[in-house]
Amino acid sequence: MLAGWFPSHSLAFYMARMFLVRTLVVLAGLVLILQTLDLLGESGRILAYKGNGDAEVWRYVSLRTPQIIANFLPFSVLLGTILGLSQLNANSEVIAMKSSGLSAHQVLAPLILAAFGVALVSFSFNDRIVSRATATLDQWKKLGYAPLPVDRGDRVNIWVRDGDDLVSVAHVSGRANAARLRDITIYDRVDGTLQAVVRAPRGMRDGDGWRIGPAVRFDVRSGKVTQLGAIVVGRGIRPDQFTLSNVNAEGLSFGALDRAIEDLRDAGRPTKALEGALWHKLSGPLSAVLMPLLGAVAAFGLARSGKLFIRAVIGMMLGFLYFMADNFALALGNLGVYPPWLAAWAPFLLFLLIGEVLLVRTEE
Repeated sequence: MLAGWFPSHSLAFYMARMFLVRTLVVLAGLVLILQTLDLLGESGRILAYKGNGDAEVWRYVSLRTPQIIANFLPFSVLLGTILGLSQLNANSEVIAMKSSGLSAHQVLAPLILAAFGVALVSFSFNDRIVSRATATLDQWKKLGYAPLPVDRGDRVNIWVRDGDDLVSVAHVSGRANAARLRDITIYDRVDGTLQAVVRAPRGMRDGDGWRIGPAVRFDVRSGKVTQLGAIVVGRGIRPDQFTLSNVNAEGLSFGALDRAIEDLRDAGRPTKALEGALWHKLSGPLSAVLMPLLGAVAAFGLARSGKLFIRAVIGMMLGFLYFMADNFALALGNLGVYPPWLAAWAPFLLFLLIGEVLLVRTEE
């Protein structure tokens, strides 16, 4: 079977190397430009915190660069495909390959195989590096680029609604009934009007509520401050409302997100949007396999006809349409219009069919 798809190993290696080199060059250029532009807008906020300097700026770069790579790798694969196939077409190498008996699918087979390898590397990179960098960067931004505490899987800046009241917790450690709260602020409201603010440095689970203390109450109308000591508040607030209120799909690995979805489902919380993000962690990297098929329009057809540039533009348009459809489907999935698996996989399957139809009708 492999001999049928790759009659010449030398030719397959040549095309795969050409494809990978151009993809990496395009990706490096995009990352350099986009990271520079992003840093111009963010460096002022980083340096605004007293004590931050060049080390913190470079730390931001190290955390932001993996995100840019993950976002633009499929697009780089598309451009690498179009650049490589356009050169092969312009030099009549595609004509030579087809004259030797290779079909269009056999011409593209080395690129698709290389793109599948890129997809596997992309999934591992996203799962092990990008997710951790995203979680760290999000937490760092929430702290205003202040020094990060030691990462023990804790949550920061959690907001929970208790009836008409709002509860803010700066730091949550532990899970379930063992959860510990630090720097609690309760905004006591009646019909949306703030009546008082209660603050306490720490809190823990106590029956169906939370014992916080030593609590201090500030009355908004009178301006009076009252020492309350240890009090029980938030009766009816479940521990998972603190520990699961901020599930960032982009900041979790595939396995960690799957476990978070199970915890939310057990707590009776909605999980459709997170399930769509879980499926997209598979379909997103796999989109690299589609790019040689969508960019194949630049490979076939006579270069001397003057339409090579138009074919390259059509290939880029197909790629852009795929990315737009992918984002649109995910948005519909988050709104509950599409089932999660359909939101993640429908654009992939649709453009796989479109690419195959175009290839067969034009060349096979």
